[in-house]
Amino acid sequence: MLTLFFSVMFLSSCGGDDAGVAFTPGFSYTFIDDNHVRFTNQSEGEYHLLNWNFGNGRTETTTTKSQVFEVYYPEAGAYVVSLELIGLEGDRKSSSQTVTISKTDLVVAFSASVDGTRPNYVNLVNTSEGTFDSMKWIYRSRNIENKNTAVAYFPYSGNYEIELQLVKDGITYSSKQTVSIASNDPDYYSKFSLVWSDEFDGNAVNTNNWTFETGSGGWGNNELQNYTAGDNAEVKGGILTITARKVNDNKVAGSYTSTRMITSGKKEFTYGRMEIRAKLPSGTGIWPAIWMLGANIGTVGWPACGEIDIMEYVGYQPNTVHATVHTSAGYGGNGSGSSKTLETAEEEFHIYGLIWTEKEMVFYTDTPENVTHRYAPSNKTAENWPFDKPQFFILNVAVGGNWGGAQGIDNTIFPQSMEVDYVKVFQEE
Repeated sequence: MLTLFFSVMFLSSCGGDDAGVAFTPGFSYTFIDDNHVRFTNQSEGEYHLLNWNFGNGRTETTTTKSQVFEVYYPEAGAYVVSLELIGLEGDRKSSSQTVTISKTDLVVAFSASVDGTRPNYVNLVNTSEGTFDSMKWIYRSRNIENKNTAVAYFPYSGNYEIELQLVKDGITYSSKQTVSIASNDPDYYSKFSLVWSDEFDGNAVNTNNWTFETGSGGWGNNELQNYTAGDNAEVKGGILTITARKVNDNKVAGSYTSTRMITSGKKEFTYGRMEIRAKLPSGTGIWPAIWMLGANIGTVGWPACGEIDIMEYVGYQPNTVHATVHTSAGYGGNGSGSSKTLETAEEEFHIYGLIWTEKEMVFYTDTPENVTHRYAPSNKTAENWPFDKPQFFILNVAVGGNWGGAQGIDNTIFPQSMEVDYVKVFQEE
């Protein structure tokens, strides 16, 4: 019985191999109208996968042999349509036909001309032919929707791509052009207007803007404070005060309390001029920061999300403020940063600013001319420039940690406070 079983299995297997290679690709097509074509599979034999290429950029992969496709060809021309079959053993066979479209139904086209009197502006005119459901101009990660004429603004010299997208019957068609801008706009910053601010009016932190992050897990830097749910934050007289307090003299996690406030999910921004007016705490072991993190940190993690440290201060280096950028290309001690002496950082309010555009980041104190750090990689990649996506603000005062506690903690300094007058964001009009 055992010998007979193997003999039957062997013969059956040989018969299956012969059947598996027997398939022939083929399809037919009919015109629904001048620009819509229906394709029907007419292949024969045994196969398990169909790869369609309709010659107009549209492809489809399916295992459903009876699936019929209706394809739109907006422009007149000859289109080579192919159907590839993949057999049960992985072998491939294909068939192709040429479909001739005699009438143009939709042509995507536009003109883009640099304004002769305003060399940083480009006049856009939609010159497309045919009907469509909606349209959109795309440039500098900006969109202008459903306007046949538009003006695109480019503040910096260089070559820029402009795309016009038309949507018809749920399918997007596009055309692209490159324009050249000869020089920077000297009045760029004056074109910014206030889009959001928190001036800490009232008598409590505005929870429409801010969330308190809590806990004492070291926050990735071996910090020793426990962040509370607002117990260490006070709003009074138009000033936010974040106070770090000592709980005990043990200098371990939880020996101090403080506040960490974030705008994640509430106020997030891509590009602009950010200004925070603040007065800093003092003393060895204190580590206040005004900074931003990529809103996608939950999906891509740190440092891939990007970190923008507008201002950091460590108490054992009095009167020295720091500005740093952290990315996948340079993070931790390898971040890109600089420092500046600021004699009255602890005694007076100062503006800690950032001008963030698609070209560069310029960090400054008090005025844009007083630059602390400039970050502008010439060849921007996902690793060194994750800064084309939204970021949220963080205000906090840490105690100890890898940097703040590098020279220990002086327990006689507490309590210590960072006072914040306002947070403002300006963007292009």
